[in-house]
Amino acid sequence: MAPRNIQPRKWPEAFPEQLEKDPSHHLAGPFLPQTPLASTTPSRTGSPVASTGFLSASRRVPPWWLQWATNPYTALKLLITPVVLCLNWHFVTPYVAPAGIPNPFAPIFLLSGHIPDSSPEDPRYAKTYSDLVFLAYYIVFFSFVREYLAIKVARPLGRYFGLRKEAKLDRFAEQFYALVYFTFFGTWGYVSYRLLLVTNLSQASFSASCASCRPFGTRRNTFGSASPLHLSSPAHSDTLQPDYPHWDMPGELKRYYLMQFSYWCQQFIVLILGLEKPRKDYKELVAHHFVTLWLVGWSYLLNLTIIGSAVYMSMDIPDAFLALSKLLNYIQWERAKIVTFVTFIGVWTYFRHYLNLKMLWSVYSESYLVPEASHQWNWSEGVYLVWWLLPAAFLSIFALQVLNLFWYWLMWRILIRAIVTRVADDDRSDDDDDDEPPTANGKQD
Repeated sequence: MAPRNIQPRKWPEAFPEQLEKDPSHHLAGPFLPQTPLASTTPSRTGSPVASTGFLSASRRVPPWWLQWATNPYTALKLLITPVVLCLNWHFVTPYVAPAGIPNPFAPIFLLSGHIPDSSPEDPRYAKTYSDLVFLAYYIVFFSFVREYLAIKVARPLGRYFGLRKEAKLDRFAEQFYALVYFTFFGTWGYVSYRLLLVTNLSQASFSASCASCRPFGTRRNTFGSASPLHLSSPAHSDTLQPDYPHWDMPGELKRYYLMQFSYWCQQFIVLILGLEKPRKDYKELVAHHFVTLWLVGWSYLLNLTIIGSAVYMSMDIPDAFLALSKLLNYIQWERAKIVTFVTFIGVWTYFRHYLNLKMLWSVYSESYLVPEASHQWNWSEGVYLVWWLLPAAFLSIFALQVLNLFWYWLMWRILIRAIVTRVADDDRSDDDDDDEPPTANGKQD
């Protein structure tokens, strides 16, 4: 009796290896070896629509009430309309209506809630219901910027660098938009945050032991006082008087906060409606966006805007380096990609872990700095620090930290693999290449 050929049992790959070799993972996928440049497929017009989203894959044109999300010219019409109406009201209404009637169209795209008795040199703004309209306007605005950059800048730039596959051009455009956004808002957030600290810290009373502390080296803790978050300052948390709640915001802070909120709302819409083809870690990204919106929304409503600004800044700056390293990988600039990725890990470590852990420590240990009168839920006074709010804030930031740690662990595995093996097992960065239509010879590239 002839012996049977017994095949050795193949055990499934461990979860980390599956992620590292997953071409559709939003972090690992772009760092797998790319398909050769100059591979061509038939061109496609319009934004791709994923079958897993709200819109059907066979329906390239969304319904009329969603066309602003994929058509920059439709979005531009929506953006221009309130501006024209506002200008018309400003120049025409004084001749046909009594003076003093506020412009009803200005709050759509301009800040509302100005506090009349605030100093002209330092105007302050409060929350209003018009902020919701402001959010909606800038959701459309970011949709316009995203699609316009993709059509007019990113896709032509990708073709210039040799990208031909439609899926690669789409991914290249996504990361180009991310690079532009996070670079701009990361810089804006960092500069405005430092200026905000200087403005507020200069009005506070330093103790004699810290009279020479530099305001640029401190940050406010969750509740408004200073603590050494970045740039290494000798300042301590108890050297300034806490000033929670932060209901009267400088115009710069309110504008920055609401525009950031609009961006994350727009990104959440993109995920939910499937306006991009989802990667395999779609659920992780949705969870990340949900936690971010949860933190940002409640911090704004509950007048914890200082820590909200810190969270924004700690997320934007490292994401700019991540987008740049992905772009370099798509165009196969290998050495520049590795240098950028290593820099990105260092920046991510500082902003998304060190600073984030400092925020958690502030929530946990510095609540005693808040006046006792603020430990109540009083809508008219704008104070909401009841006993359960601090644990809720801690858990929300901790959830964000858990997601960051998961990606941080994966990033180190990618870097170590690149250093040790210099070889990846997959031959393309996106599994949506498999969805490309065949070329003229009947084969896929």
